[in-house]
Amino acid sequence: MRTRFAIPLIAFGILALALAVGLNLKPAEIPSVLIGKPAPEFDLPLLGAEASSFSSEDLKTGQPVLVNVYASWCLPCRVEHPQLMALAEAYGATIHAINYKDRDDKAQRFLDRLGNPFTKVGVDREGRTSIEWGVYGVPETFIVDGAGNIVHKHIGPVMERDLERSILPILEELGG
Repeated sequence: MRTRFAIPLIAFGILALALAVGLNLKPAEIPSVLIGKPAPEFDLPLLGAEASSFSSEDLKTGQPVLVNVYASWCLPCRVEHPQLMALAEAYGATIHAINYKDRDDKAQRFLDRLGNPFTKVGVDREGRTSIEWGVYGVPETFIVDGAGNIVHKHIGPVMERDLERSILPILEELGG
């Protein structure tokens, strides 16, 4: 008779413990195996341009750059856009973008309406390049040092507090 009551109590205790541990996890801090390593090799066509491209060579400028992965259909991408505009305008940060699984006309309309903080926008129609960067979903933003190595990955929309707490301090440390 006691085992009939003990088994559900033990199961409940294990479940409660698992939930307690889960509540303390930080899902936005998923580690990236690419931190400290060169950005993956890629060569994407530019949004709205036939002859040019955005490639891994564009990241080896001697200065830190940000790479933002976005899509026009992504609502959090709209939320973060004012912060990206501020980074480009007020702080002079160089920001490139990878447009993820989007239609060119919609991606261009997104930038026409909200402003374009990006120096180059590479079109990743199939999503392969984003997968090679370890992107789980959009938006995601990477800081790449002047040698082309990924030094930071931000998952989710960049908010003002993220600029102050992590992105701007890292850019300053890198000399950007």
